[in-house]
Amino acid sequence: MNRFSRRLCADTRRIVDRRGFLQDTAAGFGWLALSALASKWSGANNASAAAPASKYVSPTAPKPPHFAARAKRVIFLFMEGGPSHIDTFDWKPELAKLGAGGKSRPLAPVFPFAPHGKSGLMLADGLFPHLAKHADELCLLSGMTTKTPSHHQAIVSMHTGSENFVRPSVGSWLTYGLGTESEDLPGFITIDPISHNGGAQNYGSSFLPATFQGTRLSGGSRGVPNIANHHLAAGDQRRQLDFVQQMNRRMLATAPGHAELEGVIESSELAFRMQTSVPQTFDTSDEPQHVRDLYGLEDGTTSRFGESCLMARRLVEKGVRFIQLTSAGWDHHNNLRAGLQGRWDSIDRPIAGLITDLKQRDLLKDTLIVWGGEFGRTTADDKGDGDGRGHQSKGFTMWMAGGGVKGGYQHGATDELGTNAVEGKMNMHDLHATILHLLGLDHERLTYRYAGRDFRLTETGGVVTKEILA
Repeated sequence: MNRFSRRLCADTRRIVDRRGFLQDTAAGFGWLALSALASKWSGANNASAAAPASKYVSPTAPKPPHFAARAKRVIFLFMEGGPSHIDTFDWKPELAKLGAGGKSRPLAPVFPFAPHGKSGLMLADGLFPHLAKHADELCLLSGMTTKTPSHHQAIVSMHTGSENFVRPSVGSWLTYGLGTESEDLPGFITIDPISHNGGAQNYGSSFLPATFQGTRLSGGSRGVPNIANHHLAAGDQRRQLDFVQQMNRRMLATAPGHAELEGVIESSELAFRMQTSVPQTFDTSDEPQHVRDLYGLEDGTTSRFGESCLMARRLVEKGVRFIQLTSAGWDHHNNLRAGLQGRWDSIDRPIAGLITDLKQRDLLKDTLIVWGGEFGRTTADDKGDGDGRGHQSKGFTMWMAGGGVKGGYQHGATDELGTNAVEGKMNMHDLHATILHLLGLDHERLTYRYAGRDFRLTETGGVVTKEILA
């Protein structure tokens, strides 16, 4: 077996039921209690002193990549609903000549386009003035496709690689493959995810150990409500947890690789550390005013997403591997012009601020930012009012920035009306394979054995889009 493959055979795990647990441990409760008291009397109440003499290694410990990585982490900016590529990043001068639409007839872009940056990327002019200043950092993926123009299936496919089956999410695969560099925060954090169209499945670990599932946090300064422990002092709580973890680790020694028990150990330790780390990380009061202004924290329009983007930067600094932020409300069957403007007003300054901040801290070069929705919008006027588009899965645009991709670059294209991808086609498996590649992982070697066969994020497909690599 290749030493770089991340494999774990579920078939060989010993499952410990309640009766087995009692048989194995009943005789030991007395001396375990005595051991805990002895530790307390001697003052050795830290985690290392209380831990049994085992060789337990956290499954989330950092792991080497398959090959040299261009990026160390991912920030995924998910735009739920399907932003219109035709009105934002996919310039179609021929479509602009066709006029104001009509029911099921071509609808011209509702915003003009203009070249931006030294690269001259054609972007909607005036729609996102802050992001447009970073045109030379953007790598447009204009040949994106997905199987189904249905929100649920397309969203689940974007997050897990499968629209039909329950599969681990991208962030779970990444933390499974690489672990995390953060000691007191989860390796995979999702802020304000949607509760519909897949819900928790979009950040779940499925058959991967629960240790690798995403942790859902709320935007704003609180992050996790009621995380502080007001019932025990920190020292007493640590001693209590140490005693429980002694038993957990002794059980684990009799059943090495028991994913559920590993998950209990990891979640208990992480929850204890998060009581301190989450309030500190999510408290932005220590940020200088110029940083708060950069993200638009004082503006009611941008404050919510601005807080999330600032959190993303702080989580990057803490070593978190995969961070997802969600902006909902991009499903514009009507009210297209005002709807797009309103959505962009809420995210433009925060995203531009995030790019600027990462660059200033020399973090953008190894942080991969991925932006996009589950699909694009149709060329045709959806309702006949000249102000709405339907769902479009056969060609749309996403973009990347930082993390080893070319900036000021457009890869792929749709036809002259923006309906079908005709060059540089990428499906979701190609997108996932490329993300993994940028982080130093071979998508064909990142496997997990479950139910008698090896699974991977990209199933039997996926081609790395090497043209976009810097």
